[in-house]
Amino acid sequence: MHNLITDVPGLRVGHAHDAAAATGVTVAVFDEPAVASLAILGGGPGVRDTALLEPEMTVQAIDAIVLSGGSAFGLDAAGGAMSALARHGRGFAVASARVPLVPQAVVFDLLNGGDKPWAAGIGEPPHRRLAELAVEEALASAGPFALGTVGAGLGATTVDLKGGVGSAGTVTAEGHRVGALAVVNAVGSGVIGDGPHFWAAPYEQGDEFGGLGLPASIPAQALIPRFKGGPGENTTIAIVATDATLTKAQAKRLALAAHDGMARALRPSHALLDGDTVFAAATGRRPLRPSPYELSAIGVAAADCLARAIARGIFEATALPFPGALPAWRDRFSPATR
Repeated sequence: MHNLITDVPGLRVGHAHDAAAATGVTVAVFDEPAVASLAILGGGPGVRDTALLEPEMTVQAIDAIVLSGGSAFGLDAAGGAMSALARHGRGFAVASARVPLVPQAVVFDLLNGGDKPWAAGIGEPPHRRLAELAVEEALASAGPFALGTVGAGLGATTVDLKGGVGSAGTVTAEGHRVGALAVVNAVGSGVIGDGPHFWAAPYEQGDEFGGLGLPASIPAQALIPRFKGGPGENTTIAIVATDATLTKAQAKRLALAAHDGMARALRPSHALLDGDTVFAAATGRRPLRPSPYELSAIGVAAADCLARAIARGIFEATALPFPGALPAWRDRFSPATR
């Protein structure tokens, strides 16, 4: 157990990014097609091939999920992931053809100081190529992966601090493994006011994001919403996964339940300026008993993991090397600076 979404058996994660452009791609690849659904509670999502995840749609399982920077330009990443997976013989069989099924969500990272000529119509966005590299990395490794300023979180920010990729894992009382992977590019803040304490502090395991707990009191000023940027510039996107055997309808309920973790870790969340999207996937390695409480317990665990993953994404981030870049949490609040 590494306190990562890859603690859920049957799932691998790979990253690739373009440091000069300050954007990147993170891909979760399933060893076998996984049952999945999603829930979108933000007002400005950027997604691709997500309609097939609704419970009433024909396809029952998917090959991978792509999380990407680049805003709508980044939606080409799913095509790159499909190409890489097709080379490995993956995909939904239609007669002699195979079509890899790869839903995707993106974050807006176009104004973080990176060199993005393609956003002005010059050249091609890098996300398709980066997704191919991320898939190959995922397939080559079944172990831990990097957090912070990597992959789809390379260019991510919050209202006051650098964002990034975070992850967390746990095991329910019934023995189901549950994990979350988040790209934190929020319109709001993951910390309480101007201090180092995370909104997600009550759910922290050990000192995975500093071990500071909650402050003695929460100042009224910290409850006043602060917003980054403008419409379309913000999104937190995530994947939650379990080894339980779920139907698509149950995966939909899991995605909805996991959004509680986003609300616990970010203030505000689910705003008109956000594209907050959570995918839920089940690798089906462990039977789920018919009791509704067992699925509910997985939902509670997924929400807690997502809250922790969001805090870890901010905690593990490093600042971008551009003029005017937002500081990282460690720049402001590490023991040497507190």
